[in-house]
Amino acid sequence: MSALDLFSLRGRGAIVTGAARGLGNAMALALADAGADVVAVDVEPLDAVSRAVTERGARCATRELDLRSLTPDAAADLMAWSRSAFEDISVLVNNAGMIRRAPAAETSAEDWHEVIGLNLTAPFFLAQAFAQPLLRDGGRGSIVNVVSMNAFQGGMEVPAYTASKHGLLGITRALANEWTAHGIRVNGIAPGWMSTDLTLALREDSARDQELLARMPIGRWGEPADLAGAVVYLASDASSYVSGSFVAVDGGWLAR
Repeated sequence: MSALDLFSLRGRGAIVTGAARGLGNAMALALADAGADVVAVDVEPLDAVSRAVTERGARCATRELDLRSLTPDAAADLMAWSRSAFEDISVLVNNAGMIRRAPAAETSAEDWHEVIGLNLTAPFFLAQAFAQPLLRDGGRGSIVNVVSMNAFQGGMEVPAYTASKHGLLGITRALANEWTAHGIRVNGIAPGWMSTDLTLALREDSARDQELLARMPIGRWGEPADLAGAVVYLASDASSYVSGSFVAVDGGWLAR
């Protein structure tokens, strides 16, 4: 097998949460470019991503679903439905996430529970439901959890988001310890400061924008498409000896 063949995802199916826009949309299209069929999941309409995946020669199944209060049964239902749509579902990209900005002393219980629910609890239940049949039947798979720069630092006025991303990185390592020997690799992508709706408030604050840019060795905000190579690498056999790790796509942020 050539080096380029290692990156092929032909014959494989991938579930991507939060696929309607932003980082999830870019990763869904990258996986389709590599040959994967895509199950796109989001609370928002998914017609556009479905068309874009199909234009790339891959199949797309869509499921509009609010993951904020996901239960294990609902996660199992999603996996069963996905596996009825495609012959293979061997990639899971846990990307869906949210942020609520407020000083820690003023963070409401509702905001705390919603952020933790979507950013941490849902990925864990989805990973469980994804892995259980593979563990039972001896299948192989790859889970990619989207963490954050806030998995490594505290941030400001985003306590629930920071807690969730620290936790998701920890879950990534914990699941890798348990499942890698059984053929399921678990890794993370840590995006840097990306031009998405989640960072709009920061980019519109000129002082904060310049402060952040000054720490980015690459000198610019990231774009969702910058994650394409990392997600294909972690989903594919190109990373067959990589588990419990993460790829920082941050323009050098962590190096500072």
